[in-house]
Amino acid sequence: MAKKNAKVQVNEFDETLAASKSFYEKNKNAILYGGGGLLAVIIIALLVHQFYITPRNLRAQESIFYAEQAFMDGNYEKALNGDGANMGFLSVIDEYGSTKAGNIACLYAAKCYAATEKYQEAIDMLDKFDGCGDILISPAAIALKGNCYAALGQNDKAADLLVKAAKQADNNTISPTCLLQAGQIYASLGQNDKALDCYKQIKSKYQQSNVYYEIDKYIEAAQQ
Repeated sequence: MAKKNAKVQVNEFDETLAASKSFYEKNKNAILYGGGGLLAVIIIALLVHQFYITPRNLRAQESIFYAEQAFMDGNYEKALNGDGANMGFLSVIDEYGSTKAGNIACLYAAKCYAATEKYQEAIDMLDKFDGCGDILISPAAIALKGNCYAALGQNDKAADLLVKAAKQADNNTISPTCLLQAGQIYASLGQNDKALDCYKQIKSKYQQSNVYYEIDKYIEAAQQ
């Protein structure tokens, strides 16, 4: 099956290349003298995407499967480093770092490091994570970084990142938890005005969350 698919891809490539050559021969003067360089760049970009980037994404997705299963099982060492026969997140990042799966592997690796209390390593991985535009995953990554900074005692950074995560998520799942954590950190720093602001956001915006039902006691404490 693999050989057949490879043959199909080769045939498609040959046909695309032949079509490109034919187009070039018919429009040579326009390409050479009329700004056709941009068109040539577009054609090359499409070919690179079809015959290089897309297959790499597919291979990366296949390669990350074992590491995801190990992560789900709580075996963070194997999730990070593999088992010799299967790739771990770190190998996926090295091999396929430019792909979507390689990007997600950075977030998984950060979670593995955080779960094993290697917080600086987790932060380093999160710095490599390029986000993914998801309304849950990207804010969760910011919140994870905030929690890692908190674990390292860098509370100002931690609180600011948690507030950022809450703002970006703006939902009843992530935001109230992040705001509560940020408020508690600000309160521990003696910054009750910032803590109160976090608590009041929960009170006014996230009535559907579980945190909402206990927020009054935090507001009261911050006002004392």
